[in-house]
Amino acid sequence: MSKKIAVLVNEDTMQRCSCGGCLKAYMNKVDSFERYADEETELIGFSHSGGDLTKKLESFKKNGVTTIHLSTCTRGKNENYESIAQQCAEAGFDVVGYTHGSAVSKEGKVAIELNAKN
Repeated sequence: MSKKIAVLVNEDTMQRCSCGGCLKAYMNKVDSFERYADEETELIGFSHSGGDLTKKLESFKKNGVTTIHLSTCTRGKNENYESIAQQCAEAGFDVVGYTHGSAVSKEGKVAIELNAKN
């Protein structure tokens, strides 16, 4: 059985980004996805964190997602980064707070990692 993953990207960034860094990291199982090196994974959802996030999380849950990765740009550019991570965990998802690059940003911000709350 494969691990089902979704990625949430920063809404503003997604307006001008091809999301190639996130997808490349996922496909090559590097950076935040390295943890799945010996597991079969399936990318079930890829969306931005804006709009009706509760509805998106319900859809992810319905489709079997267990882990949500917040994009590296969300960590760096979204003032609601911590709140989004908490909302995902409270909805029952494990949360990894970055996709590509280092778990610690150039500014020293450490990526959030949370276990599902329910």
